[in-house]
Amino acid sequence: MQRIALSLLLTVISTSISGEIYADSHTAIARAVSNSARPEADSERDATRKPAEVLEFFAIDTGMKVLDIFAGGGYYTEILSYTVGPEGEVGLYNNGGWDGFVGEGVVERLADKRLPNVQSIVMEANALSLEANYYDAAIFVLGFHDLYYSDEPSWPAIDAENFVDRLYRVIKPGGVLGIVDHAAEPGVSVAVADLLHRIDPGIIRRDLISAGFVLEAESDILRNALDDRNKPMSDPSVRGNTDRVVMRFRKPSM
Repeated sequence: MQRIALSLLLTVISTSISGEIYADSHTAIARAVSNSARPEADSERDATRKPAEVLEFFAIDTGMKVLDIFAGGGYYTEILSYTVGPEGEVGLYNNGGWDGFVGEGVVERLADKRLPNVQSIVMEANALSLEANYYDAAIFVLGFHDLYYSDEPSWPAIDAENFVDRLYRVIKPGGVLGIVDHAAEPGVSVAVADLLHRIDPGIIRRDLISAGFVLEAESDILRNALDDRNKPMSDPSVRGNTDRVVMRFRKPSM
């Protein structure tokens, strides 16, 4: 009886601690999204991007080191910065193509050390070389399809398999990789990355599982059943509100 009582007590304590951790994460993300220091243009995009729900699904928490892949101007980077807090760290990573596209956007966002826990990283995808097992998590939002996009010379072709392998190395064992992307119809070729800036979700699963990641969960929080997945993501009828796949992968613990 004493062993049963002790077991029940430990279960209650464990559940309580897990609940507290989740509550703390939920609060940190909510405060980050509602932070008045965020640019107004960013906040206006929240309704369709649902950053709080996305980051909760990706299990982002305070104190983490997070890599924001193909971060563009840093919309998610800023929210991550506030979420992980002073004990955490965020890598704002762009390749040359994205860095050129956003222009001074990153410089302006990081000016005067307004996000002191953020490091800007510019490195070509085929030469990605960051410290191994460094990041607790990485997010790849609306950019996985770009691994199959090519527009020389502004966007040199990327070796997708090589990039995913390099990405696998920089995430800690047990770490998370969160994916959001514009969904294409199942079975279509990677050529839709050039034509529509979309990707078949099955290709994302295939590439990441082949690299060693485990698909842990998928979410429908950014689904849009009215999007037939056959229009370019920039088409006025779906721009900003495409049907999007949301996946959480995990690097196995050693």
